[in-house]
Amino acid sequence: MRQVPLLVEAGWGGLVQYPWSITWTDISRYVDTNKQGVSIARGASDELSETQPGTATLRLDNQDARFTPGNPASPYYPYVRRNAPVRVSVAVMPTRSGVAPYPMAMLGDDFDDDRLSPTLWTSSGGVLEQNGVARVPVSTAGDANLVSARTWKLTGSKLTAKLARVPAAGGSSNAAASMWVTSTTSGTRLGWRYDALTGVLAAMNQVSFFDGTPTNLTYSAIDHAWLRIRESGGTVYWETSNDGFIWTVRRTLATPAWVGAQTQAAEFPATRTGGTSDYIEWDLVGAEVRPRFYGMVNQFPVDWEGLVSTVTVTCTDLFKRLNRLPALRSMLAQEILHQDVPGVGDTVSAYYPLTEPSGSAAAGDISGGGCGALAVTQLGSGGALEFGAEGLADTGDTSVAFTPASASQGKYLTGDLGAVFEANSAAYAQTVEVWIKTTTAGRVILGMYETTLDHQYVLALNASGELVIEHTEAGGTLTVYNSARVLNDGAWHHIVHDGYGSKRLYIDGVAAPFTLSVVNTTALRTLHIGGYRGARLFNGQIAHVAISHVTGNIGATISADHYTAATTGYAGEAADDRIVRLARYAGLSSVTVLGATHDPIASQGPGGSSVVARMREVEATESARLFAERDYYGLAYQSRDVRYNPDPSSEVFTINYADLETKGVQLSDDDQKLVNIVEASRPGGATQRVTAPQSILAFGEYEQSLSVLKTTDNSVLDAAYWLVSRYANPGPELREVPIEAHTMPNYLDILDADISSYFSVYNLPAQAPAPSLRVTVEGYTETIKEQSHLIQFHTSASVNDSVWVLDDAVYSVLDSTTRLAYAETLSALALTSAFLGAQSVALAALPAAAGVLLAVLGPRVSSRARRALRLRTREVSSPELGPIALGAPPLPARVTLAERLARVTRRARRASRIADR
Repeated sequence: MRQVPLLVEAGWGGLVQYPWSITWTDISRYVDTNKQGVSIARGASDELSETQPGTATLRLDNQDARFTPGNPASPYYPYVRRNAPVRVSVAVMPTRSGVAPYPMAMLGDDFDDDRLSPTLWTSSGGVLEQNGVARVPVSTAGDANLVSARTWKLTGSKLTAKLARVPAAGGSSNAAASMWVTSTTSGTRLGWRYDALTGVLAAMNQVSFFDGTPTNLTYSAIDHAWLRIRESGGTVYWETSNDGFIWTVRRTLATPAWVGAQTQAAEFPATRTGGTSDYIEWDLVGAEVRPRFYGMVNQFPVDWEGLVSTVTVTCTDLFKRLNRLPALRSMLAQEILHQDVPGVGDTVSAYYPLTEPSGSAAAGDISGGGCGALAVTQLGSGGALEFGAEGLADTGDTSVAFTPASASQGKYLTGDLGAVFEANSAAYAQTVEVWIKTTTAGRVILGMYETTLDHQYVLALNASGELVIEHTEAGGTLTVYNSARVLNDGAWHHIVHDGYGSKRLYIDGVAAPFTLSVVNTTALRTLHIGGYRGARLFNGQIAHVAISHVTGNIGATISADHYTAATTGYAGEAADDRIVRLARYAGLSSVTVLGATHDPIASQGPGGSSVVARMREVEATESARLFAERDYYGLAYQSRDVRYNPDPSSEVFTINYADLETKGVQLSDDDQKLVNIVEASRPGGATQRVTAPQSILAFGEYEQSLSVLKTTDNSVLDAAYWLVSRYANPGPELREVPIEAHTMPNYLDILDADISSYFSVYNLPAQAPAPSLRVTVEGYTETIKEQSHLIQFHTSASVNDSVWVLDDAVYSVLDSTTRLAYAETLSALALTSAFLGAQSVALAALPAAAGVLLAVLGPRVSSRARRALRLRTREVSSPELGPIALGAPPLPARVTLAERLARVTRRARRASRIADR
């Protein structure tokens, strides 16, 4: 029976959010795989539910107290603690079949039975199989080697091994260990060699034991945990991996002739001259690794049953961390706090958003740099300074309103920026940004100065209302540079002054047509806002004062980004870009975007909700899928078109009904998903209603509300049609597919199935509506035990995501597969033919967009044809139907979808022929 080594690793002392920095420790031998096994849950129960945080549960043997938190005797002390990183994989071992010579990928050993297999290996020099690894001595007593039989071929195959431990130099003059694919000629070989003296891992092609041009890598226990030598298509590849799943090519070479002409052996030799003996450890030779979970341990509860101690841990994926993040601030504030310009080091040293509530007496820095609060300071008498004033509309933030009695009588803000800011100011150039709104000229926006007043920097409006920068590096009178831009017009304006090499000024996201030769003012310590050193008190509103210290120019990037954030909340940004942006706010650097349909998304400018809530808004708007990766600390975002028209050749696997765990198979046909009325809306837009009359007549009313972040009312209508078209009359479906995967010949294919993958169950019983059904994976639960891997797939009917493609044998069958895909510019004729096409139906409304013609044509139609269609299409109206984009007189109020699509098809084909001619 196939072996299924469970690979459970802990990242003691590592941070789960920095996966590239984690050194993983194999704790698989302590996991109970006999009784409890490892249980993992992932994804959603169905396509209409949100994906849930992934979880993993496992029980650890704690007899030696190694998993007891706070135990100083634990080899993992002091890192046995909550939120410790953990990852779970299955390392599938190959089985040998056929006759020799065998593909080298069939050479497999997990070294778990504490004895070297005499059918696979011969050894010398004291090689042992111990504690789940092969231990090869690197000894002063002599060389050691672990050698396979010479019955293998590298051609079109590979040799893989986990490098579990490397030897120390130990004062030796020579200490090395290797993994080779050897020819029949002594000294001619391909492989990896580790030099313990230099710490170099070399990819080598040796002839007569020599390679003049090896590829040398500085060994990393993180990056080089797995080694592989692979041959494919006439090329040999040397590869390394952190997890045995994702591989990095380190060297390539045209395949030597001996690889194809001879049989090969695998060897794992070690040698040492002088010093202290040590060993190297190898594991999981030939394993195919499939990640199942990546996350963090919630807690380490120590349990006793008599004197037997165990620790049962429950782990959660990255959504645990994301769900604990505080509510987001406005998108402008988030952009300032998370600004990142490629190739430039920058630190937001001070950030005063000035959004304190009304009645506050001070303003705080939220940069994390430790700058002091800015206190309200009275100059003379009279005047007012009020927090909570009207702010930038698309941020939802407030501002500070300064209302002085005169230029020298009133209130402003002053404070000590602190020693850290002062040190940064002395070492780096500064970039200053601020928002202002005023109708008064001749006043100061903000100013900073060094304790000795030698260095001073002031942003102000001159007597003509023009923005000026005043500065000095030698005390005395300030030098004035005039931007010639009048800003006292009563509107909000964004100012960015990039103090690095370009010295450029940006106003409202646009660069001024000149540079300002402002000197570098350093060691600044005191900040004034709304006035400067007792004069020129500002009259108006100020918001979002930020000062960054930089190693390069950032003004061009942040001025445009921050201006857009404040004025539009990034309305119109594509959905995938929005997800990446929100992930950046959460500190996530890895987002995998799958699919090509990404509609514009409305503003999410104001703060107040969590990053997960905002991502879910985008997901729901796009009928997309958002979930945590199972092999890395990252997110996956799938657009809806990932599921369009499943291709049989792209199924991850197929399975015979007889191979299912039949106790849990059920064909469901209920009203759980039925939707025949949708009332849809968007922020600031119309509320619209889509109905499926025949479905209502047959089943009654099943209404659903839909609030989406679309940018047009048409696109809201498209989304509503898409929902009704899929669920006005949902067909029977398999919602649960249980598989004992471990016994299946296509085990690896089954392990590759993930959210939105699809597969078919064939040879269904005679009572089924069809001999085979294709299903889409929505999620799964799995239990991995010794010689068992039971996966319960939560599935939906793949046909629900099928869309019409012109002239396709499967997806252009009128009255059967005539649902149209929708996008922001392609209206969906979105009523299913099952209830709403084959029968005469009074359509509630039809979206008004010329793109409906383009939607049905698919990729076969040339761009000229598409342009011709756009020219030919005109909008018309019908009292019953409303606007119809069909390029023809209105259709009758009662018409079958089949007739409608037939007319569209004929018109599209004719336009295509004309355009191509």
